[in-house]
Amino acid sequence: MPKQLTKQTLFEILSSRFDREKKLSEIPNPALLQDGTKAAKRIAHAIKTKQKITLVGDYDVDGVSSSAIMVEFFRLIPYPLKVVIPNRFKDGYGVSASVLERIEADLIITVDNGISAIEAAEICKNRNIDLIITDHHTPSDTLPHAMAIVNPKLPTCQYPFKEICGAEVAWLVLALVKKELKLNINMKEFLDILALAIIADIMPLIDINRTLVKEGLKILMSSNRPSSIIIRDFLNKSKISSEDIAFQIAPRLNSAGRLEDASIALDFLTAQNTHEAYLGFEKLNSLNELRKETEATCTKEAILKADPHANVIVVAGKNWHEGVVGIVASRLVEHFSKPAIILSIKDGIAKGSARSLGEVNIYELIKENEKFLLKFGGHKMAAGLSLKEDDIKEFTHAINKSASKLDADDFKVKESITGIFNIDDIDFELLDLLEQFEPYGEANQRPTFMFKDAYVTNVKLMGKDKSHSKIEIKESPHAIKSVEIIAFKTIYEIPKNKKITCSYKIAKNEFNKRTTIQFLSDKIYL
Repeated sequence: MPKQLTKQTLFEILSSRFDREKKLSEIPNPALLQDGTKAAKRIAHAIKTKQKITLVGDYDVDGVSSSAIMVEFFRLIPYPLKVVIPNRFKDGYGVSASVLERIEADLIITVDNGISAIEAAEICKNRNIDLIITDHHTPSDTLPHAMAIVNPKLPTCQYPFKEICGAEVAWLVLALVKKELKLNINMKEFLDILALAIIADIMPLIDINRTLVKEGLKILMSSNRPSSIIIRDFLNKSKISSEDIAFQIAPRLNSAGRLEDASIALDFLTAQNTHEAYLGFEKLNSLNELRKETEATCTKEAILKADPHANVIVVAGKNWHEGVVGIVASRLVEHFSKPAIILSIKDGIAKGSARSLGEVNIYELIKENEKFLLKFGGHKMAAGLSLKEDDIKEFTHAINKSASKLDADDFKVKESITGIFNIDDIDFELLDLLEQFEPYGEANQRPTFMFKDAYVTNVKLMGKDKSHSKIEIKESPHAIKSVEIIAFKTIYEIPKNKKITCSYKIAKNEFNKRTTIQFLSDKIYL
């Protein structure tokens, strides 16, 4: 049974999550990154000798943000930088043979990709192009023959904090380039973009990630960058939180690469005036609406095809939209409480995404069965893969066999309820206390509280399709004060005993210049 809380006990619980807040000045020296200085010296040499430099990014928020930071940095030098972001549908992931066909360069730098680009590295070598890989994905046993590989996850890399995203690696390398060229550039001015990447790539919000996101969100509130101005106007809040970025901004930025081309998101982030940025954001908005519709259709079909008894749900469909399979995999994880792999089949090849839960390392499960695959990559909670259509059945059987050896507890998502508050104690003072420990996210979850056997006085259905519930509750039938809990994607009816037990989170809601406390239902215990 969760314990009764006071504001003081909650303060103590949240304080114990962190030893001490790091300052920006305490971020470890980027020179500790293996090959970091070597990469920076080569980039500096290319700039000094006016060589052609091409950047190869990735189509998710981390890849686009990494590319945007590079573009903005090179603009400040100023030096021409050609940017290629592979198209998910025509090129596939990362620097590849098809991408290299349209690149003429002396130096290629990858951001947020490249650690598995064995073939691309050979092509670069044969064409006398120097290749610098900056990435954060898990390396396999064989590394590409590149001029420099900067990745904190290399077993021999001395960088003390490993859980950084691709944009952080790129930003740290640029700090070394700045030093090599003795440039007067303030690396802090990129933190608004960097924060987007750290949050969207679900990096743990501890250690330097926490510091960078905290500072980045502050800069986002005051930056003159046109894209940051548009984000501020869109959110229209006195303070932007990490959840605002995760749920409102990241899906819009991601929708470009999912449905059309990631260059739309890059153009938005690097827009040079607010008119340009506004038009770019409008485009992202409409792509995001289309993404929601496409995803909903695909999810319905995938749920019907899934085997609910499997350890790992593997579902394949002809011509499912490749851009939404990752989100559909997440939806199936939520629906079945099991890891899920969604594959889109086209011309005999199945390409897809995997998502996990609990302690199940989906990357290791896939790696164990790589003999069935053409390509794969990723990390513990998410991965991408491709295989021949004819091998789907055998791969499904093999990965389920691998998963059957895991402990049943690995599949459980540990719901940690912080405790119980009396309704009378939930006020703006509590909201201020919670704000002190932001940003919330991976490895620093927003606290979850519980209402136990609360009395339901009313239920209203909300939304276009009436698929959300607003539940009014009191602590007892005779209590004066009541609160409304919002349960998204839940149709709830007043139970016969009129009692409800549910977990919830508290958030600040700003609307029409009025601030209220919002209760968001996490789980209703029936």
